Amino acid sequence: MADTHSRGSFADPHRATGSPAEQASNIVPLFADGALPDVTDLRLSEDDRRELVGWTIACAERLLPLFQSERPDDDRPRQALAAAEAFLRGELDIDAVREKAFACHEAARAAQDPSAVAAARVCGQAVAVAHLAGHSRQVPRHTARAFPGDRSRRDEELAWQRMNIPARFDAYVYDGD
Repeated sequence: MADTHSRGSFADPHRATGSPAEQASNIVPLFADGALPDVTDLRLSEDDRRELVGWTIACAERLLPLFQSERPDDDRPRQALAAAEAFLRGELDIDAVREKAFACHEAARAAQDPSAVAAARVCGQAVAVAHLAGHSRQVPRHTARAFPGDRSRRDEELAWQRMNIPARFDAYVYDGD
């Protein structure tokens, strides 16, 4: 019997996609080598981290304007995201990318507005996934802080993240703690 993974849940009924037959059975084959990431492993393989970095960059890019609106001349978060993309292309090693993640957190400390702080933190956590996959779990947490007083916008952004995460990492990021 082939390994399978259920799609969709009561908490997230919109996750189910695919053919009508897949939706009817609500199960699809697992990805890659047939195994989901171990939720207790904060490191994961470099291939897994690369896949997660792609998602975290996309999440961070959506929030970057919140930081830039307060600090338009501070390009540390943008440089960090560019470094993460270079890592994905094999042009930078993990240590170089980590330095850029630290710079994002310095930028967050320099910001005043809670939305700008949270956006810089999302960028820093997104980039840090190149080193340690567990940082991906912080992306939704800091995203939630990026919209104080705007529950609708917060929920919209968190839903976008959840709908766009590679399916095999859903439980790793959202249920891993």
